[in-house]
Amino acid sequence: MRAYRYFPFVTAIFVTALLVSNIIAVKLAAFGALPVGEGVVLFLPAAVIVFPISYIFGDVLTEVYGYARARQVIWIGFACNLLAVAAIAVAGLLPPAPFWNAGIYATPGEAQQAYQAILGFTPRLLLASFVAYLFGEFLNSFVLAKLKVATRGRHLWARTIGSTVVGQMADSGIFIALAFAGTLPAAALTQLAVTQWLFKSAYEALATPFTYLVVNFLKKAENEDHFDQDTNFNPWMVVE
Repeated sequence: MRAYRYFPFVTAIFVTALLVSNIIAVKLAAFGALPVGEGVVLFLPAAVIVFPISYIFGDVLTEVYGYARARQVIWIGFACNLLAVAAIAVAGLLPPAPFWNAGIYATPGEAQQAYQAILGFTPRLLLASFVAYLFGEFLNSFVLAKLKVATRGRHLWARTIGSTVVGQMADSGIFIALAFAGTLPAAALTQLAVTQWLFKSAYEALATPFTYLVVNFLKKAENEDHFDQDTNFNPWMVVE
């Protein structure tokens, strides 16, 4: 494959957004009113402020470099996320230093408990996150690539928003279903999935001007505007 000057930077932003979103997702944030408690509209994981960035740059990757390059980056992000999860889990298993685990500002064992509470992962949530990520990102890239050929490269906004609506719907629906089915009523599951889907999709729609700026810059700088007319869309083909 051809080498590109800015491809590593786009990849780095994509992977960083993915990793950071998984770390901060443990916090539930209130959107709609400050201070909290006065007319709050939405309660969502804090990751919603970062995770859509991975979709924005997923669109950039597919639009500029093509599906095959985007597929590589999606798998790189998966591998990096898996490594981060493994490192965090191993660190949690290490015996804590006595002066850290019972410091001035913590009762004995509190620091270790806080670490596990914030950075600990349950197998079910991990499985849900990994499966939702792969389905969502690959659908997003596939739909955008197909729409680009169908529209002959016109109406970028329709491709980025349309692909995000499909990808985020799969991501939100799969994650909520796998992570919380059986623990919450069906109506609550549906509400959570739809709320996250609409929020993330609206996020990218509002970011459309930014997406245009990045795409136009990269197309000129890289002298590339890939069309996936004869592409093998098999998501398992990491190297083509």
